[in-house]
Amino acid sequence: MATLVSFHAHPDDECIACGGVMRKAFEQGHRVVLVVATRGEHGEVAEGFLADGESLSQRRVAETQASAAILGVARLEFLGYTDSGMMGRPTNDTPGSFWTTPVDEAAQKLAAILQEERADALTCYDDNGGYGHPDHIQVHRVGMRAAQLAGTPRVYQNTMNRDHLRRGMAAFAEQAAAAGIDMPDVGADEQFGKPEQEITAGVDVSPYLDRKRQAMRAHASQISEHSFFLALPEEGFSHAFGTEWFIREGQGPGITETDLLAGL
Repeated sequence: MATLVSFHAHPDDECIACGGVMRKAFEQGHRVVLVVATRGEHGEVAEGFLADGESLSQRRVAETQASAAILGVARLEFLGYTDSGMMGRPTNDTPGSFWTTPVDEAAQKLAAILQEERADALTCYDDNGGYGHPDHIQVHRVGMRAAQLAGTPRVYQNTMNRDHLRRGMAAFAEQAAAAGIDMPDVGADEQFGKPEQEITAGVDVSPYLDRKRQAMRAHASQISEHSFFLALPEEGFSHAFGTEWFIREGQGPGITETDLLAGL
């Protein structure tokens, strides 16, 4: 049995980015640990959604616990930093925000978990955090440093396959428009994900898509039934989320791995 630690910025990131590989690892008999840097305090929530006296962070922690159970997570930890908000907002510089935290400080916390768990593999994000969110960029920096400190042998930088997504947007544009689904525009945005040629691992998670979608639904404060994530028809959802993509230093060129825990 191997141990996979998956490190994320906010509640709901885990199921969108790595829900498939976590559930796959669980079903293959491995130990899955989820670490979340913040409680997502600055997420948007519909008026009246929260109960009287309930904070958004409380709700999002509960949602993450529910998602983790669906994905087969054996241990869930929050590092305790504050959500930094989108890039350029004043919340970036709030004391205690993840973005302002010294990398080594946060990396020591994560490394302690990696060492306790004797982690065989860690997932974090690519160097731009997938799309430029400050907390996601910090997950990359902290994750890479923590793996160095702990001696974790495999580090996979989760990313989005920009070319694959563009092909999907073109293929399903008419269906989405007919269904009134607001599709994200990846267009010419060169900060969105990574080009296919830079990606070294592609994991087919299609057998676990039902669980992945259930985990998304657990985050009801952030992911509504009318969102792109849940409103897509099965074929479109499978194209968008049926493969999870990673970069591992020293691998490639091209896809050289299809299972993060192969051989362990």
